[in-house]
Amino acid sequence: EVQLQASGGGEVQAGGSLRLSCTASGFAFDNYAIGWFRQIPGKEREGVSCMTTVNGNTYYGDSVKGRFTMSSDNAKNAAYLQMDNLKPEDTAVYFCTASPPFYYGGVYCTLKEHLQKDWGQGTQVTVSS
Repeated sequence: EVQLQASGGGEVQAGGSLRLSCTASGFAFDNYAIGWFRQIPGKEREGVSCMTTVNGNTYYGDSVKGRFTMSSDNAKNAAYLQMDNLKPEDTAVYFCTASPPFYYGGVYCTLKEHLQKDWGQGTQVTVSS
């Protein structure tokens, strides 16, 4: 059974930083696609970042490029999202996801919500101005 647990959320002032963690079990973490998504009440979920753990390739949504950094520790079955220079519009519930990676001349992940296989419970991030 796949289990994903996001943690590390909290409240921070604009310009501050937070580091989210996603601990995982139930699948081959070292060759998988891990994603971070967020949802603001009343809006659709937004893909924030994803990573293919076999090679560490990462992809970011346009709204977080240059501010957020995703990483993983395959030995710990854990992924992280370092969020710097946070803005009030980053306020949301953040979820981690896990999916088999895509193979097409290489190995890829995706920020498309409907292609995520498993979702963990979210963690709230609140950024005050």
